[in-house]
This record gives sequence, structure tokens and C-alpha cells, in this order.
Amino acid sequence: MKKTTKTAPKKPVKSKAATKSTAMPKPAADAKPKKLSALNAAAKVLADAKEPMACKELIEAMEKKGLWTSPGGKTPAATLYSAILREINAKGKEARFKKTDRGHFAINA
Repeated sequence: MKKTTKTAPKKPVKSKAATKSTAMPKPAADAKPKKLSALNAAAKVLADAKEPMACKELIEAMEKKGLWTSPGGKTPAATLYSAILREINAKGKEARFKKTDRGHFAINA
């Protein structure tokens, strides 16, 4: 005698795209404002400054004003220096910054 086993009928498989909602989530009414990037914070600090600043001074001023804090990097001043130079090289005269002296930057008015 043969044993026969009953199997449940197969259910159709839903695709991942069909299960996800396409609507964008609504922001909460008490949502925190978006944090500034180091470059944007540096541009704000330099706009308020009367003279060019070094990157180490910029990092200290950004932290003091509460605009930006380092996420734990060892050399945030070097990272900021590199980012400012990349923007100057990429955008040329349209860049927000200008190099005034070795290691010092000002806002490009």
C-alpha cells in the first residue's frame, strides 16, 4: 500500500515591490531640524567672521556655536581643509570659500 500525503495548495508569492508603500512618510510636527554639514557650518562661521580663519579655528568656532560637532574623527580640521579645497577646485569662482593664505580661508563674497 502506498501512503499518500496531502499538501496544502501553494499560495501566490507577493513581490517586495507590491508590499512596500509608495507614499512618502509625513514628517513629524516636532521633527528636529536637519544637521548642517561641516562645509555649510564653516560657511556660516566665515560669513560672520571679519577675517580669514584656519580650519582648526573653524572647527572650534563651529562646535562653540553648536552648528556642527565632530562625529569622533581624529582630524576634523584636516577633513574640513580637504573639503574646502575640493569645493574651490570644483566650482572655481562660484565656490563659497577663497584661500587667502596658507591654511586660511575666507568667505567668497
